[in-house]
Amino acid sequence: MARYSKMDTHRRQICLKIMAVVGVCIAIAGLGILMVGLLVGNGANAPVSIAVPATLTGAPPATDEPATKETATMPKSPPVRVQIPAIGVDSTLVDLGLNPDGTMEVPVDGTTAGWYTRAPTPGERGPAVIAAHVDWQGERGVFYQLSKLQTGDKVSVQRRDGSTAHFVIDKVAEYPKNEFPTEQVYGDLAYPGLRLITCGGDLDRKAHSYLDNIVVYAHLTGAT
Repeated sequence: MARYSKMDTHRRQICLKIMAVVGVCIAIAGLGILMVGLLVGNGANAPVSIAVPATLTGAPPATDEPATKETATMPKSPPVRVQIPAIGVDSTLVDLGLNPDGTMEVPVDGTTAGWYTRAPTPGERGPAVIAAHVDWQGERGVFYQLSKLQTGDKVSVQRRDGSTAHFVIDKVAEYPKNEFPTEQVYGDLAYPGLRLITCGGDLDRKAHSYLDNIVVYAHLTGAT
């Protein structure tokens, strides 16, 4: 098994304690980078915050692991593109850090997905995190059809070093925002994993918020 530096361990611990995508949707305009937000179907801007606790501790291992998994890891390299053939996704990736208020940044529009830079890079041990809008100003977002993915579908993530990490989907789940399984989604892994996240479920038009989150779980199967 590959050895990891203290810096890598600290970085993974940070990503593990990201709280779920469970904020209340509110209208925001004129920002270059919004709080994490996946726009509602009626075209109103409705960001959903992802808070990160000020005090970070190691999270327990995630319990929802695939029966078979690739334990070999890839060296650190930021991702630049994600492709999901089953739903026609082919998107460049922007870096997503943290806003001053502790919420995760999101792409500036619905045409581009983003990778959370405090999580492992895809192919490293642990859960890499990619998020995108479900829709945007009345138009379909990158992850509009994320909920239609099925077990066994493939995800490829191209990386800055020229390599590609290949993942297979283990599960597609939908969670009420107030019951989001934080540890299961962001908990430590003994293998390289991937989480794809967007909003889903019914739309509460009064609150301008989707009621659920869609989370896709995947694991590394190889690299080219």
